[in-house]
This record gives sequence, C-alpha cells and structure tokens, in this order.
Amino acid sequence: MRGWGIRILIIAVIAVGAYVLRDRLTGNAGDLKVGDCFDRPVTAEETIESVQHHPCTEAHTAELIFQGDHPAAKDAAPPTEDELFTFVSQTCVPAFNSYTGGDLLTDGVFDLGFIYPLDEDWKKGDREITCYAYRLDETTMTTSIKAAP
Repeated sequence: MRGWGIRILIIAVIAVGAYVLRDRLTGNAGDLKVGDCFDRPVTAEETIESVQHHPCTEAHTAELIFQGDHPAAKDAAPPTEDELFTFVSQTCVPAFNSYTGGDLLTDGVFDLGFIYPLDEDWKKGDREITCYAYRLDETTMTTSIKAAP
C-alpha cells in the first residue's frame, strides 16, 4: 500500500509543478489563446511549431490579440499572400484597436504579425489565423498591452 501512496504523491507533485510553470513552458503554437504572451518567431518565413510562453509580467516579444478562422470554403485553395494580408488588415487591425484601446495605424510603437496554416494543413481544413502584436523597435515587453476594462 505504501508504494501506491508514493506514486500518488509523485503524480501530485508533477501535476502541481506543471500547473505552476504552465506560463513558462514551450508549447505548440496552436495552443496559444488571446492574451497569451510569448516570444515571436525570429523571421517571417519561419515555420512555427512551438513557441516559448511567458507570463505577461516577464520579458516577452509578442502578445496574441486575435484568433479566428479564415472564411474560405472547405475545398478552397490556400490563400495567396495578398489574400492573407487583406484578411489580416480587415480582422486583426480592428482586433488590435479593440484589445489595446489604441489605433494601430497611428500608434507608431506596435506592428502585427500573424501565424497561418501550412498548405498541407489548409488542405486538411485548418483555417485558423493567429495575430499577435510586437514592438517595432523589437524590444521586449514586461506588461500586457491589453487595455484595462
């Protein structure tokens, strides 16, 4: 019986540790949610599989401000670069403005980046577009950019 108690204690310690450190773990980019702070990709052409999550009170380079599906039909071809930029400008810019209470077009401090499905994922039905804000001067942030309620 004592062996079971030790096993349960070990599992409990692991579960508590994972809960406490959840904001600092590297995770799948698809697991990000609006309001999450993370380190943004180094280059725009980088294939993103995982990101380093951070509490927004610690140094980070990006904050997720919008997540939503592209409205293309299920059997549609992947969007062109121009179509992606149109979607981002029509959805992510207003989302930034609402999220921060500012105006991205006159802000001069922030810009938007976005993560979109690879062609093979698009063909499987993945349409999720994730938009994040980052500082133009590429310095780190140590607070959330979300407007106070």
